[in-house]
Amino acid sequence: MSATPVKTIGVIGGGQLGRMFALDAKRMGYDVITLDPQERSPTGQVADEQIVAAYDDMAAIEELGRRSDVVTYEFENVAIASVEHLEKLGHRVCPSSSVLRVTQDRILEKRFVRDCGIPTAMFEAIESAGDLARAAETVGFPAVLKTVRGGYDGKGQWRVGSIEEAEAALAAAKGAALIFERFVPFERELSVVATRSASDDVVTYPAVENEHDAGILAMTLAPARVADAVCERAQAMAATIGRRLGIVGTYCVEFFLAAGDELLVNEIAPRPHNSGHFSIDVTPCSQYEQHVRAICDLPLSPPRMLSNAIMMNVLGDGRGDHLAGIPELLSDSSIELHLYGKRHAVARRKMGHFTMLVDGPIDDAAIARARTALKKLGWE
Repeated sequence: MSATPVKTIGVIGGGQLGRMFALDAKRMGYDVITLDPQERSPTGQVADEQIVAAYDDMAAIEELGRRSDVVTYEFENVAIASVEHLEKLGHRVCPSSSVLRVTQDRILEKRFVRDCGIPTAMFEAIESAGDLARAAETVGFPAVLKTVRGGYDGKGQWRVGSIEEAEAALAAAKGAALIFERFVPFERELSVVATRSASDDVVTYPAVENEHDAGILAMTLAPARVADAVCERAQAMAATIGRRLGIVGTYCVEFFLAAGDELLVNEIAPRPHNSGHFSIDVTPCSQYEQHVRAICDLPLSPPRMLSNAIMMNVLGDGRGDHLAGIPELLSDSSIELHLYGKRHAVARRKMGHFTMLVDGPIDDAAIARARTALKKLGWE
């Protein structure tokens, strides 16, 4: 337990994950200060205060540290030097820079997962054309080339089916270090959101099933349509990863479910996750409240589902900034809408989501109803 009770939480990053975290932190009585370069960021709109500065502005980072009892971050591509600087000054950051160091680097992340005894897709590190030729032999095709650092929502990724396509992807990466992964012909994409406390308690939400559209999460089914044994295995793997990595806070482990119910870890996100949004509406303690509890040394709450749910992301389309169709959407009393306060609905930008509560198992009819509901919304 921390010696000094937490009163103020600092958040590096001002996006929608920080916004939903701040809303729960405020409900629980904490002050929240966020740091983000964009004025009136989604988090800044609901926090007590926002420091408007770049993530690598050390003077601003120091100010955030001085004014906070604990600091967290809402996306993993934050400058690791900023987190290390806070730690060197004696400030508590959750999760720590050691967690970031692994999860910001796809090679380190994959090796870490393998060291936990948990399988991943075959992979090789790529730094040169010679590495590419070797990977083509050892890993084979089809494959996916990804930038080792950065990249999200499908950015910095190239699916390749031949050495010629791989060479083109290498050229497109413009010198960035890459990882060459065997393409997994998965049956479903799953994820498990979990939270670990400093005292090594871990709670895991049920495994959920995700559908992506060109790399961006489009829909989450909670729980996943898989056997209980698969769900329990995924939860156990997520708990092992959190403990071995020493995460304090909420995190997510993404999986591929391959033939024969084989689970392969794809990525680790060391913060609350898009696929855990459902927890706001259908669990007594959301993934965001669990994060507050973990970083503030409060007991975690074993997750329980009060309803099944389908989460649908609401993306911008670049044709306008006003979201029309909300009354029509909310005529369905099973739907809860969450908008993020972003001013401009640029194409494929995450502007909000809604959760549809589902009585009984999630079937094709329920999924069709959620898709139809999404079509009621449009930008103008």
